[in-house]
Amino acid sequence: MNVKTVKDAEKRIDVPSIAHLGIQAYNHNNLYPQDIKAIVANSESGASCLNRYVQFIQGNGFKDVAFAETVLNAMGDTADDILQQVADDLASFDGFALHVNYDALGEIVEVYHVPFENCRLGEEDEQGFVSRIAVFVDWSGTKRRGTKVLRPTRDTVDYIDIFNPDKDTVQKQIADAGGLEAYKGQILWVSSAGKQEYPKAVYDCVVTQMSTEEGLSNIAYRNTRNNFNPSGMLVTKRGMNISAENEESAFDSLSIAEEVAKIQGDVNTNKILHVEVEYDEEVPQFVSFGGTNYDQDYSVTSDTACEKIYSAFGQEAWHRIRKGSLGFSSEVLVEAYENYSTVTGTQRRMIERAFDKIFRYWHMAVPTTDFTIEPLKYVSSETTDNN
Repeated sequence: MNVKTVKDAEKRIDVPSIAHLGIQAYNHNNLYPQDIKAIVANSESGASCLNRYVQFIQGNGFKDVAFAETVLNAMGDTADDILQQVADDLASFDGFALHVNYDALGEIVEVYHVPFENCRLGEEDEQGFVSRIAVFVDWSGTKRRGTKVLRPTRDTVDYIDIFNPDKDTVQKQIADAGGLEAYKGQILWVSSAGKQEYPKAVYDCVVTQMSTEEGLSNIAYRNTRNNFNPSGMLVTKRGMNISAENEESAFDSLSIAEEVAKIQGDVNTNKILHVEVEYDEEVPQFVSFGGTNYDQDYSVTSDTACEKIYSAFGQEAWHRIRKGSLGFSSEVLVEAYENYSTVTGTQRRMIERAFDKIFRYWHMAVPTTDFTIEPLKYVSSETTDNN
């Protein structure tokens, strides 16, 4: 097949300009992070894989314990606290943002985590350069604080300069802002897609499968709570002596349907509906309520979706452990941990490089220049007992 004959693929992310806000939209509705976060949260496999992904990116924290415990801002956040927040964003969106504040000498004195879903790229200038990151607490414009609805406008959005620790640049920005009190600092915005590109989540390619899982869960819930049928309906002639816990008089077609509805569901399943009729042809008789069973179709669909979701996260070994094909021994788990720690090494290095960039310009000596994140390792009860 020639490339020209292949049906055009739909773009995963659109980046239209929102001129009145001076930003590049993060997808057509400017809500890509919020939308994709909701999708993964409603997928059993997706949420499980994402949680594991976060844990392995964060690892066991910064290798240097003294640095890990260093307080980095006025809120009391330590380096490990910020690492945990950054790991969550990087796993969820393949990007993260750190806000830095400077002193009058142009040296960094504070570091804060900024939720990546709150950040948007500013518009490019004539040279194609993005100089600011727009930050707002809720781009959907639905969040409330008291009775006030928070809506993004030029006045409510914070436009913060991108990270540039050059002292001359910082001091000029401070002067332009009207002094240190009015200066908003800078944002180090990190994206796997590039310096000025919106990233796609690592699981973006399987959002359909995640939505499929949500749909299957809804079907299972509906069938369990509403559609489990009674075992059947006993039809007898009026006046016959039938012993029943709740004997009713004759029903018309509407009342029969209502009675059937009452005895459906997980609590009432397998109860028998008793119906009396006027004529005695072919009575008494038992009418079974049999339905079409789609369990096998649902099971195949669920397994396929689950496997693809695990694959998107690079967690094939964990999927095989879940299915039982690899067993569940300590040796298998040790290998799975080592394998996935290797897979997530790129993400940890992204964080390490970001911290290195910031702490080269820290206002005081830091305990280390090694910002290595210790990979997560499996610790069995046997190992603990031996130690």
